[in-house]
Amino acid sequence: MESLLVPTLIVALAEIGDKTQLLALLLAARFRKPLPIILGIVAATLANHLAAGAVGNWVAGFFSPMTLRWILAACFAAVALWTLIPDKLDDDESARFKRFGPFLTTLIAFFLAEMGDKTQVATVMLAAQYPHFLLVVLGTTLGMLLANVPVVLAGNFAAERLPLTLIRRLAALAFGALALYAAYEALKVGGML
Repeated sequence: MESLLVPTLIVALAEIGDKTQLLALLLAARFRKPLPIILGIVAATLANHLAAGAVGNWVAGFFSPMTLRWILAACFAAVALWTLIPDKLDDDESARFKRFGPFLTTLIAFFLAEMGDKTQVATVMLAAQYPHFLLVVLGTTLGMLLANVPVVLAGNFAAERLPLTLIRRLAALAFGALALYAAYEALKVGGML
């Protein structure tokens, strides 16, 4: 039972204030369909955390801690800049994006957002620590849901009142802060601070 409960608690706490909560809010405001968004979060998290538990330790062995932090800093900075660029979906939900719908959009966005995220790293460590791999993955997925489902539901109810431009700018600031923090950590690990 510990293989389920500890990962649930750790990931739920780690997820509070995380970039995926901002993503959940944006998706809820954009699509206003909470059930497909929640199902997309479940599917993406299961796929991501299964992969993290299976190959996470192997991939991490290729890079030094400093290199990993620099890669994260670059990725966060790129996402921050990309977040500032309004896409067609924000303005008129063009057919090009609308055809994917809320489930597939959420699935792809959450899977990519979780790559290299602290909850993915936590999943790797927890899967190595506890003997019941599937319970760990289930626990980390439940933790993600505990943190993100309330955000999806709140975003759905407040969608008409949410200024998407402001949310996009705040999300870009958050990603920028994450990039600066990752760069700071890389400098610290490299002994430059």
